[in-house]
Amino acid sequence: MEILDCVDAVARPLHDFGDEFMSDEATSAVGARAGFPPGRAFYCRGRFGVLGEVPVAVVRAAQGFLGPGLVSLGWKAGRPVMPAQDAAACYAGAVRQWGRAHIPGDVDVEHFNRLARRLIDAADADALPLFAGWRAQSCPDDDPAGAAMQRVHVLREHRGACHLAAVRLCGLTARTAMVINLGPEQAAHYGWEQPPPAPEALRPHWQRAERLTTALQAPLYAALNARERTEFRDLVDALTRTQETRADGGRISGPGTARTPVRP
Repeated sequence: MEILDCVDAVARPLHDFGDEFMSDEATSAVGARAGFPPGRAFYCRGRFGVLGEVPVAVVRAAQGFLGPGLVSLGWKAGRPVMPAQDAAACYAGAVRQWGRAHIPGDVDVEHFNRLARRLIDAADADALPLFAGWRAQSCPDDDPAGAAMQRVHVLREHRGACHLAAVRLCGLTARTAMVINLGPEQAAHYGWEQPPPAPEALRPHWQRAERLTTALQAPLYAALNARERTEFRDLVDALTRTQETRADGGRISGPGTARTPVRP
């Protein structure tokens, strides 16, 4: 399998599977048991805690795609609960717990972990602080399904960080990219207050940013040979397969189903 074909093939399922984890009530419940208040406190303090005890402006700059008010409220609300690194470890535990519950039992997670680790280790983390923080997070090897889910999350953070760089290089703000991608209403859901519609003339810039994101990820997938890239693509498909079969033989869409690109 060619490098760019592999990057494009796995981007959507890796993103969507991670998105399902982040939006699951079971994930929020982990935060609640740890003492985080309702809302985005666990999400912000946990996901961005790998950056350390930094000012909220640094968190906003590192993640990019969420509205500044949402990030500020969540980060500050989570601060009294536990230190940033402890919150990140708690969030990583929630990632692994979700993976154990949702990764199909017939997937060769051991082989996925071998390939995913090579990809993650091969990455150049310069200018990708959130990815670098998650790559440095401890990932226990005695929990194969949990480790697989954590590596899904790390790879998702890599593409998100590359996409933020690509969006800026293509002359767009993160807010404008979100509006082009999702529309004003959905962009508001991610914390952008009353965003105006984006001019249609900017859509080619966003499309170029999508292509550039794939190009920025290409060096990772060069760490695998063509056969291994095909194997990784197949493993990602199997790992993120959470669709149910209806009685009539049709499919009920799950988080492995392709949707409009989202990058937060």
